[in-house]
Amino acid sequence: MPATRRNFFSWTRNALAASGLLGTAPATAQAAAASGADYYGKLGVTKIINAAGTYTALTASIMPPQVQAAVAEAARHPVRLAELQQKAGEHIARRLKCEAALVSAGAASALTLGTAACMTVGNKQAVSLLPLETSSLKNEVIIQKGHRYGYDHAIKNCGIRFVEVDTLDQYEKAFSGRTVMCHFFNAAEQGQISREKWIEVAHRHGVPCFNDAAADVPPISNLWNYTQMGFDLVTFSGGKGLRGPQNAGLLLGRKDLIEAATWSNSPHDETVGRGMKVAKEQIIGMVAAIDWYLEQTDEGMQAEFRRRAERVAAALKGIPGVQHEIFVPPLANAVPHLLIRYDHTRIPPLEVAERMRKGTPSVELNPATGHKSGSAGLPNAEDAIIVGVWMLQPGEDAIVGQRLREVLKAAV
Repeated sequence: MPATRRNFFSWTRNALAASGLLGTAPATAQAAAASGADYYGKLGVTKIINAAGTYTALTASIMPPQVQAAVAEAARHPVRLAELQQKAGEHIARRLKCEAALVSAGAASALTLGTAACMTVGNKQAVSLLPLETSSLKNEVIIQKGHRYGYDHAIKNCGIRFVEVDTLDQYEKAFSGRTVMCHFFNAAEQGQISREKWIEVAHRHGVPCFNDAAADVPPISNLWNYTQMGFDLVTFSGGKGLRGPQNAGLLLGRKDLIEAATWSNSPHDETVGRGMKVAKEQIIGMVAAIDWYLEQTDEGMQAEFRRRAERVAAALKGIPGVQHEIFVPPLANAVPHLLIRYDHTRIPPLEVAERMRKGTPSVELNPATGHKSGSAGLPNAEDAIIVGVWMLQPGEDAIVGQRLREVLKAAV
């Protein structure tokens, strides 16, 4: 039978229920999903198969059925937002073994709120001064040069100034009376100073440390490893490996800093976080996603993702010159990916990606495909294809494999 999207959806309802990785949903949620209008179709939006990964531009992950059900149930009832945030934070903190937690509007929002917390802790009146009137506040953030990255603008939103260092000696000398925070990018591939030494030096100077670990689950234990290591604040994305709502994130850490973060958070006015609203549905979705995620095992997830990669690779058997390997990035997105090498002189990887994108169903390959070097541990794929399998839904590995076979065979 041809591997079409219609065939896929005709049996995927049963596969969803059977998959331990996806869980099961109450009958009421299934009925509601079945009766919902297809607004993607109504709006003319192309549905895709995500063989890339948890990228924001591809709407990140798909929530498991029980998380979708929790979100739908939450949408039916108004509550008091402050109480919901408080109770959700307490539940998350218990489950993730930290002092306190806050559901933010994604990891970028957590970076802003956490920085604001460090600048205003113990001084609630200062919240309205951010970001332009910070001359009376500590506003210098120390960071390794190799840890500067596209998302640190969320920290700059608070009106801070970065102080860049390379060596441990430079780090020791960088502290001043205006130092408010030391920032660490967990997935950085450069930088001479380890997490442990970064924390040790900062704490010796009485300065809090923030770790951006947005994409760094699995392993599951990372959800508490970094706070227990001594980082005062840690953020994770809610819509990546955790499989929660895309516009939700986690800010975890010290109780006093999490409390100060709430001062700058929506719905408080005259704050840097007023526009970072998190709806009741996203807060509940984040709680439900954590409960779901902690029911999984690293071994179970890794084995399932490896099987998907192997099924895609098996579809390419017999095509002359095609070779593959399965690799796991060391930090961010640390799950099995499929790397496919072939005679790219006949059809370059970027053209393969474009043909996959324009086909039916539309398939997005990992954006490192056809590029000289990947990010966050992805290898050089200038002459290769990378398939990210962990966001594939049941049966989509077969579709991706067949589509790749068609494109590559046409070039032989």
